Amino acid sequence: MSNINVLGVIRAPRVSEKTARLQELSNQYVFEVAKTATKADVKSAVESLFNVKVEAVNVVNVKGKTKSFRNRAGRRGDWRKAYVRLAEGQSIDVMAKA
Repeated sequence: MSNINVLGVIRAPRVSEKTARLQELSNQYVFEVAKTATKADVKSAVESLFNVKVEAVNVVNVKGKTKSFRNRAGRRGDWRKAYVRLAEGQSIDVMAKA
């Protein structure tokens, strides 16, 4: 996969308490990905970008929240995230590549 496609598939790592716990317990990493990205796209992008072996990928469509600003209703955009489980003994330094 070319470097342009890799950067088009993976948007950003998601860093939170939940994702830190997933990294420790089950060797899973969470990324925000393009809306059109498939599991195969995410797997090949992570493997080529970080030089690791991916065991499984789960993708989730996250619905945007309805918010109001100065009495005007608005809606945040929908987005997609991917849970990537790596092979045993491999890891990604998310802060270094982000």
